[in-house]
Amino acid sequence: MTAPFREATIDLDAIADNTRHLRRLTGVDVIGVVKANAYGHGAADAAVATLGGGASRLGVATVPEALDLRRLGIHAPLLAWLHEPGQRFHDAAEAGIELGISSLDQLLAAADAASGTTPVGVHLKFETGLSRNGIAPGDWPHVLAEAARLERIGRIRVIGLFSHLSNTSPDDDRAALALFLDGVAAAESFGIHPEIRHLAATAAAIDLPETRLDAVRVGVGLYGLSPFDDRTSADLGLRPAMTLRGAVAAVRRVPEGTGVSYGYAHRTDGERTLALVPLGYADGVPRQASGRGPVLIGGRRHTVAGRIAMDQFVVDVGDQDVAVGDEVILFGDPTLGMPSATDWADAADTINYEIVTRIGNRVPRRSVS
Repeated sequence: MTAPFREATIDLDAIADNTRHLRRLTGVDVIGVVKANAYGHGAADAAVATLGGGASRLGVATVPEALDLRRLGIHAPLLAWLHEPGQRFHDAAEAGIELGISSLDQLLAAADAASGTTPVGVHLKFETGLSRNGIAPGDWPHVLAEAARLERIGRIRVIGLFSHLSNTSPDDDRAALALFLDGVAAAESFGIHPEIRHLAATAAAIDLPETRLDAVRVGVGLYGLSPFDDRTSADLGLRPAMTLRGAVAAVRRVPEGTGVSYGYAHRTDGERTLALVPLGYADGVPRQASGRGPVLIGGRRHTVAGRIAMDQFVVDVGDQDVAVGDEVILFGDPTLGMPSATDWADAADTINYEIVTRIGNRVPRRSVS
């Protein structure tokens, strides 16, 4: 049987089980983060799976991502937190999307989008040390006073207060937690009493129980990947959801000294069999992993030979009997003997988050459960 030419198989049961596991572990609500096409896994299917696993709310980066989910029939509470300068929120308000607010201008734009007697739901984000978006501590009194006023007159409803941790060290994250709790206290002094406070993403949700508060925002953990250098997915009780595979597109037997791919970064050290794999950096396979990325062909592990090109790469399989159409697995669940996304991350000097998220639209996703 010929393998798919190129395909990312997404195990929806794994996403649901990972959600369920993290909800049990943390004991609080889970906000399932499905931004960036669910870290490359397919946002709509991943959203349904994580809600099925017990997530109470979904999170994305941008309003367009949230609107896409609404158009695809996702009606669960949905938060978007990264906005263009001067963005208007009328479409988001009409779709019942909750807005992460990082400035007074965003707060006023959210209030402007309210219609009739329906306030716009917002989550106020405090800057607590990551130096990205969020309301700076010096601006808290002014923004909180205005948020309280707008809530009193029915233009907004403050659903949540949140921030994000740096994962630099436990001490750094505890310092951010202390500053965040100062922000919560400041909000309460203005009469703002949100439904939820959320701070921890996957790493802190697992390792720093004091940061779990009312809810955790789980991203990479939903997809069965470890955020830690010293612990695998299996160590954390998680199962990778994506398997990236292709089919051998061509096979040739070559003599010793044959150059392979651009620049001849690899030359054969004897008579060898070369297998061509139809995946390249246009599909999200990192060129930085040239000569190092692992693959599985016929149950045997090999390494990319030479440079990864835009559409393809070559594997030197030695004397292994390989035929056109044979399955090539780039990564999947290492407990099943496959290379992992983390193996590819190590080969490319990056993180597993990037490996799965960068898989391009040219690679069909096939959801299974």
